[in-house]
Amino acid sequence: MNMKRGKVNIMTLGCSKNLVDSEMLLNQLDLNGFQVVHDSDKDDANIVILNTCGFIADAKEESVNTILNFADARKAGKLDKLLVMGCLSARYKEDLTKEIPEVDKFYGKFDFKEVVKDLNATFYEQKMYHRVRTTPAHFSYLKISEGCNRHCSFCAIPQFTGNHKSREMESLVEEAKGMVAGGVKELLVIAQDLSYYGIDRYGESKLAELIDKLADIEGLEWIRLHYAYPSKFPMEVLKVMRERKNVANYLDIPLQHITDRMLGIMRRKITKDETIKLVNKIREDVPGIALRTTFLVGHPGETEEDFEELKAFVQEYPFERMGVFAYSSEDDTYAYKMYKDDIPQEVKEARAAELMDMQQGISAQFSQKQIGKTLQVLVDREEEEYFVGRTEYDSPEVDCEVLIDKAAGMQVGQLYDIKINDATEFDLFGSI
Repeated sequence: MNMKRGKVNIMTLGCSKNLVDSEMLLNQLDLNGFQVVHDSDKDDANIVILNTCGFIADAKEESVNTILNFADARKAGKLDKLLVMGCLSARYKEDLTKEIPEVDKFYGKFDFKEVVKDLNATFYEQKMYHRVRTTPAHFSYLKISEGCNRHCSFCAIPQFTGNHKSREMESLVEEAKGMVAGGVKELLVIAQDLSYYGIDRYGESKLAELIDKLADIEGLEWIRLHYAYPSKFPMEVLKVMRERKNVANYLDIPLQHITDRMLGIMRRKITKDETIKLVNKIREDVPGIALRTTFLVGHPGETEEDFEELKAFVQEYPFERMGVFAYSSEDDTYAYKMYKDDIPQEVKEARAAELMDMQQGISAQFSQKQIGKTLQVLVDREEEEYFVGRTEYDSPEVDCEVLIDKAAGMQVGQLYDIKINDATEFDLFGSI
């Protein structure tokens, strides 16, 4: 197994959950003696594995185009093998196999063992959750569950991930301890639905208990929570967030819409009044928290009145961080089967742009309030003029950054107290 097995380039498309899957597969192949790289732009790998995204139209298009580009290389004899896995492959395996025969094989989302076997290698079951991490050394993702039980009208994810499956708590804590021992200072706890963690395995939500145990790990500076479902949100998490200093004052809780009519059509199992009470309760129990949310506009049935009510909600209950998606009609979802996709694309995109324009102003106000404060900042990288980092209110790649005047002795991966001197809509400027 120590012999040179060839060079494998795993390309990850889509979300951080896909990235964790790629890291697990990288480790299995590394154990088998392959030379492994991730998202390499060099063409010196003889095997390419594409981990695709199949969430919405734009992501699917990117995945298909990437497959076609590498299919051309495979056809030209520049690759020995081209394998495709992940969400898009799971959704459309049969069609893709017919349409792109240059691909040696298409796999489902979780077919790690089959991929390894087809490369004439051994799958090490006892090291299933070990990873070759591809993020900077000081932060990493911790995926605590797979799948989703919610079945929202617009979402196809349960089709290819299955029902919610929580990982064992002790296994997650041990994995986190290993990463912190290896230099990780920030853990981004991720799942399709954090709120449901533990219900399938333990009979009740165990998210608060898990976060509390993670917070006990010595050397772990920040724990950040991504994708909590608002319906039946586990309120006990708020106590942990308030009392444990290394749980960041940050919560990603996608609301998707606000009118009772649209929440019903979307099958969100929550009302406008319940949503407002939840947002107020979170802010009351965790003073100073930064909330990130996501809204979906242009869903079948959304009227101008619905959109105006959503805009009014965003103004009245501003979120520090926000993303907006235009509805994409996805095969075999409830909305695809039950509703006609009759809102023009230009209307969807105009609504998304209008909402994001509003958010730009809200974000600017939040940033301006930071001027003069001293904030703890984790330095992510060094650029020519600045060190670039993040506050506890910001997650990698999706949120604001802090540009720090260079000072002697500063290091990437370390936390510093930074005085904020200036701000734009999406960036802060500071000095040590």
